[in-house]
Amino acid sequence: TPEEWEAIGAWAWGSSRIVDYLELHESMRVDVDKIAIMGHSRQGKAALWAGAQDNRFKIVISNNSGCGGAALSKRIFGETVAVVSAIQPPWFCEAFNQYRHKEETMPFNQHQLLALIAPRKLYVASAEEDLWADPKGEFLATYHAGDAFRLYGLSAIDKQEMPMLHQPIMKDVGYHIRAGKHDVTDYDWECFMDFADLHF
Repeated sequence: TPEEWEAIGAWAWGSSRIVDYLELHESMRVDVDKIAIMGHSRQGKAALWAGAQDNRFKIVISNNSGCGGAALSKRIFGETVAVVSAIQPPWFCEAFNQYRHKEETMPFNQHQLLALIAPRKLYVASAEEDLWADPKGEFLATYHAGDAFRLYGLSAIDKQEMPMLHQPIMKDVGYHIRAGKHDVTDYDWECFMDFADLHF
């Protein structure tokens, strides 16, 4: 039906099936209480959806995930609903198409997706030149999701102004913006590992 899941949902479902496997095979020597999921671009969208649905992901990280990921859809900046659903129609359910050029009518926005991850840990990463993914929209969604984390007594981003480049925010909700384009860099990985070290 038009409301049924498509590729983003399938990729998220697949991530949960990996955790099923790890839980069943103790010989894998994985601490299932310390599982993080990280995704870049389209997989960043899927990582957020997996994290929202499966609380076994104790840390959820998106990198340059854009529209349908961490960026606020109602900003209508860069990769919009119309663009992403036209370029990659199999990513989202058909019902998503009703919001093409009508983002203001959406009954939700992406900060609510991020809020579903609470009380687990959330990290969002952006790149200065990746305007397609809307770094400001990604930051604002992360900021606005903070209220849900505070309900659990957790720390979140407390200022609505974006941080400077290479000045990561490391709380229960984390964020950074780095120089460069749409990519996963060594700097990103260093921040992700620092965030994991902080919480694991």
